[in-house]
Amino acid sequence: MHTTHAVVVGDARELHTLEDASVELVVTSPPYPMIELWDDLFARLDPGVADALDAGNGDAAFERMHACLDHVWSEVARVLVDGGLACVNVGDATRTVDGTFRLFPNHVRVAAALADHGLVALPPVRWRKPTNRGTKFMGSGMLPTNAYVTLEHEHVLVFRKGGPRAFAAGDEARYESAYFWEERNAWFSDLWADVGGETQPLDGETRDRSAAFPLAVPYRLVHMYSVRGDTVLDPFAGTGTTALAAMAGARHSVAYELDAGLAAGIGDRLADAPAVTRERAERRLRDHRAFVAAREADGRSLAYRASHYDLPVVTKQERDLRLYAVEAVEPAADGFVATHAPVEAVPAVEPESD
Repeated sequence: MHTTHAVVVGDARELHTLEDASVELVVTSPPYPMIELWDDLFARLDPGVADALDAGNGDAAFERMHACLDHVWSEVARVLVDGGLACVNVGDATRTVDGTFRLFPNHVRVAAALADHGLVALPPVRWRKPTNRGTKFMGSGMLPTNAYVTLEHEHVLVFRKGGPRAFAAGDEARYESAYFWEERNAWFSDLWADVGGETQPLDGETRDRSAAFPLAVPYRLVHMYSVRGDTVLDPFAGTGTTALAAMAGARHSVAYELDAGLAAGIGDRLADAPAVTRERAERRLRDHRAFVAAREADGRSLAYRASHYDLPVVTKQERDLRLYAVEAVEPAADGFVATHAPVEAVPAVEPESD
């Protein structure tokens, strides 16, 4: 089995390589307005951003930055299939502008823009990002009333184009793309307390142009909201984390990245796919085996057996679940081609002898 992974160096405000209704899922993390890291980028896209910041007009700068992103959300709505989903990871910003410290609610503004482009809001997710500072408070410290809470979570907004996606009865790709019952319970919670941030292996100059987006976030979203063989788009690809997650799920991907230097690093990221995808798949099987053992130890048997693994499962929908790993990644004219193979059952881990 093969999947294709296109890499486009270009501005996602015009997804020129994509036809209407050609993408089943969008998973992305855009630059966050009013975070200083991205000031120069937004100012290049709209010089009025710099003028607003220089004038101390935070509201105008905030709106101009989001106006740049609005063009991307319009394109996202265009390329999604009916029933396709957009998952947008975004963090809010705090900043002192013209001597006043305040919150800039990016997730609210992006949600409004997605809705304005005809997409339908579904329940979102929040996940905890790393906070490494020993002193997390801001403002007056231990004294009321002028301290401020620290932003320790980011939002994953989930929007759908139209109603639920239609599938033929017994669709093989859909049933193979099932997740385990216990994964469903964790993944479809609105708070992912078990997902932390991830340090990217970047040099100093490149790190200044990129933001950490842990693989666990797009990995879950790809497996929650698409099926094997779908196409996943990331209009703000960075170093290709979403493309790697799509590879892990045997999905196709399209990565748009404005920064040619970052786009050049996507190949290095995807070169790790054979090891990363196999480790993820085998970990899921080991975790399920541990779940089964714990459940059986409590005297609760599981009613069904998996078709491709010597493991019981909780529900009938899980029986045909099948996990894939990447065997090889080869360069292609517009990106990369991945070769996939099913992951076989992982044997139980024997306890270490004393």
